Amino acid sequence: MSTIDEVKSRIDIIDLVSETVQLRHSGKNYTGFCPFHSNTRTPAFVVFPESGTWRCFGQCNEGGDIFKFLMKRENFDFSEALHFLAERAGVQLKPPSPEEKVTEEENDNLRILLEEAVAYYRHQLLNTPAGKQALQYLHEKRGLNDETMEAFGIGYAPNSWDASLNYFSQKGYSPDELFAAGLVTEREPGKILHAEGLKHDEIYDRFRHRIIIPIRDVRGRMAGFGARIMNPEDVPKFLNSPQTAVFDKSRLLYGLDKAKNAIRLKDQAVIVEGYLDVIVLHQAGFSNTVSPMGTALTEQQLNLLKRYSRKFILALDSDAAGDKATLRGLQIARQSMDREQDPVFDARGLIGYESRLKADIRVTTLPMGMDPDEVVKRDPKEWEEIIKNARLIVIHVMETLVANRDITDPKIKNDIALQVMPLISDIPSPIERDTYRQRLARLLQVDESALVQTSGSTSRTRSSQRRSQTGDTIRIASPEAVKTLGGHSLEAHCLGVLVRRPDFLYQVDRLMQQDQLPRLSEADFQDTAHQSIFSVLKESINQDIAEPVNFMFNNLSLPMMELADGLLERTNQLNPQNERVLEDLMRGLLTLRQRALRQEIEYQRYQTLEAQERGDYKAVQLQQAAAHLAEIKRRLDKAISRYSNRATTTRSM
Repeated sequence: MSTIDEVKSRIDIIDLVSETVQLRHSGKNYTGFCPFHSNTRTPAFVVFPESGTWRCFGQCNEGGDIFKFLMKRENFDFSEALHFLAERAGVQLKPPSPEEKVTEEENDNLRILLEEAVAYYRHQLLNTPAGKQALQYLHEKRGLNDETMEAFGIGYAPNSWDASLNYFSQKGYSPDELFAAGLVTEREPGKILHAEGLKHDEIYDRFRHRIIIPIRDVRGRMAGFGARIMNPEDVPKFLNSPQTAVFDKSRLLYGLDKAKNAIRLKDQAVIVEGYLDVIVLHQAGFSNTVSPMGTALTEQQLNLLKRYSRKFILALDSDAAGDKATLRGLQIARQSMDREQDPVFDARGLIGYESRLKADIRVTTLPMGMDPDEVVKRDPKEWEEIIKNARLIVIHVMETLVANRDITDPKIKNDIALQVMPLISDIPSPIERDTYRQRLARLLQVDESALVQTSGSTSRTRSSQRRSQTGDTIRIASPEAVKTLGGHSLEAHCLGVLVRRPDFLYQVDRLMQQDQLPRLSEADFQDTAHQSIFSVLKESINQDIAEPVNFMFNNLSLPMMELADGLLERTNQLNPQNERVLEDLMRGLLTLRQRALRQEIEYQRYQTLEAQERGDYKAVQLQQAAAHLAEIKRRLDKAISRYSNRATTTRSM
């Protein structure tokens, strides 16, 4: 049995899918609502236990096995999904190197120690006189119940310099191990560098007379602690574990291990400042809440979060809402998110693209002097309204920058415009972009045309910077631009060109055959609607219909007609006589095939290597299949290279 097959045999697909989807038994199979798209009223998601596969018969029209499900759910590639599920199933993929084995064992030992520390601090909270006072504080002042405190593992660190040090020393842990876990602090920093290591009298407890909150990574593994003061005179108010081999605050989001499923189901993440805010909100049923633990959002944290949703709400207190650090954090949020490239056309019919943010980032400001936990304890419905009324980042920044500034000063107007116009340009909807430009023009008391000129200037500056940093250009005619175009957007663009110029199908098929590649088919499009439109369009060509576009619209359902009309609108400025349009179309279609082929090759490679290792007779067949895929890839790469060279030559002329 191959490693892949062994993992499949040990992972129950029903158990895996049920972590995200509420399934209902239906005959031999299970049905539910697809977790990969919203606004669905029909349970079109089906899991087939006998074959270990799933399929969405609705908007997605996608399916696969446990690996494909995890890849879509967690935004993993195949290798990441394989490693994750293999670890879960207890299947070893390959023997680790000696160095990797040592590091893994050391990290596992740290986590074991940290888990013991959770139990120790819990005992101090529940079974000591000082802990009773802390428990009373958590009940009465913070409004936490016993079930919530147990679920989050909340504890108490005694008011002692060596209580935990003595406890863990008696259990056989060395000073160096306690220091590595972040449970103790050196009296004289730097001693850990000495070959002989630390001694008992050179360290003391890091956490003293504090509420202790365990911090876990997204997989629920212990990483460190956050500690809040009991005595108002103590400083700092919050104290975290230091940087360790398993604790890096910039790469962790507090509560994400418990919030990720709710974030995915609600398709929304709410980001608050404090640990206790997260805990109280979860207790009140708002379990899609996380915290960056008192620091500004980092790119690594957002990369973690966007696996589960592209909709974020930053809940800021009234003091932080307008400060420079917050605005910088919002800028990081913008820069960290993926973008989709929308094709646009100039007066000559040449194709360019504009970058649009693939995220919905909103900001809400809390009542003066209140934290999220105080709001939700006062009235949960009030918190719901605050989140419901969160404003788009562009509105928040626009009004924050204008407030309390002399907008009669031309330099201040220009400064505000330069900060806000890039945010407006990120918005996918052209109608919304126009609306916000008009709003900004009214706030600054300037003509909207001046803002359009500012937008063009900043756009050219960003494009120039992007080219200087990455070598990208702003022409879809370049291969770099095609590579940056999102899969769905690229499909829509290519199909839009074909809808406007159905006769291109003849030329595309002829050019594909010249490169020894299959004709264009529905399989080249992943979106179900795109497949349907292409199928009808191709039928009109095959039947030699005089007016193929009319035939297509007459044979589409109303929703499909609306989509096809939108595809036509995307290309309403296209110059059908420009020969570069066909070249751009070919490059886009070949890129779509190239992307689909990469995943198939990776999966085939794993199967082949495993078959070879176990001497399976199927290895020869797999090698032949791999060779066939490699040949297709060679032809694709050659064709794309030729079209790319043409584009480069054209641009240089």
